[in-house]
Amino acid sequence: MKNINIFIIIFLLLSSSISFSDDGSFNDWKISFKKYALTQNISEETFNKVMKNARFLPKVIEYDRYQPEFYEDTNTYVSKRTSDNKLKKGLNFYNKNKILINKIEKEFKVEQELLLALMGIETNYGTYVGKMDIISSLATLSFDKRRTEFFTNELITILKLVDKGIVDYKILYGSWAGAFGNFQFMPSTIERYAIDYNKNNLIELKNTHDSFASAANYLKKIGWKKNKPCYLKVDLDNNIPKKYLNTSAKKIKNKKKLKFFKKYLVNYDESVNGNPTVGIITPDFEIVENPNKYEPAYIVFENYELILKWNRSLRFALAVCTLKDKFKNEI
Repeated sequence: MKNINIFIIIFLLLSSSISFSDDGSFNDWKISFKKYALTQNISEETFNKVMKNARFLPKVIEYDRYQPEFYEDTNTYVSKRTSDNKLKKGLNFYNKNKILINKIEKEFKVEQELLLALMGIETNYGTYVGKMDIISSLATLSFDKRRTEFFTNELITILKLVDKGIVDYKILYGSWAGAFGNFQFMPSTIERYAIDYNKNNLIELKNTHDSFASAANYLKKIGWKKNKPCYLKVDLDNNIPKKYLNTSAKKIKNKKKLKFFKKYLVNYDESVNGNPTVGIITPDFEIVENPNKYEPAYIVFENYELILKWNRSLRFALAVCTLKDKFKNEI
């Protein structure tokens, strides 16, 4: 893709997807989906009340084809999401909620700085949680052919949560992709990790108590290591074999012990304790037109890879870790 104008590709994708009509075919899909949903032990009453207003949203298809992770260079992407204004707003939010946030940090052993960074980047501290009808968004993406299986499973999951009385379907407004609340949990994440922290018999992820505890629980369960490093920005020697340069967020490959890479680093940081297993990422290489394949480059640690489980974007994980470090210097 390096030598092809990415905007032409995006235009073609958008043109083909937006011409994808809803009306008749989407209504036919709803009839078929209902039959499937009922086989998944979702009551007909729940299905009818939740799905009756579900509609095809062409804008969702447009957003799905054109995400900032896929066209912004790393410096632009990270700087936008870790600005001084973002930091200031996060500190104000922390000062208003520090008793709760400190309590959750101690209980779940997840740094308050990390939770603030995630919330800040996901929803600007709860001020932009999204206004899309989540049920319609998930239905649109289930109906679409690109990732049908994934979004069908997410739609079935949210219907089950409503059916069990865990989630109130009337407040399900969020992102175009179906994510909900202060930390933008997908339905499957709600099902596995969300907590009714304030004990009112509902999981309310726009509520500070439930959302912070749920985010901390998620990070704890996937193995977050408190106070361990996330990444190091490095300058690479041009002799480093290309196989060590990761450009995909799906899996960090060809990892080695940190000291193994010392010979390929122009400036080696001796501050990291021990000799952990690490990988190297060069996130601009397959995104930016005419990139320098060796920069920017980062040594990434286990905690960084855990952020990739939250969001499969090399830039997203870098932004979260960067903002986390900025909070650490201020709190």
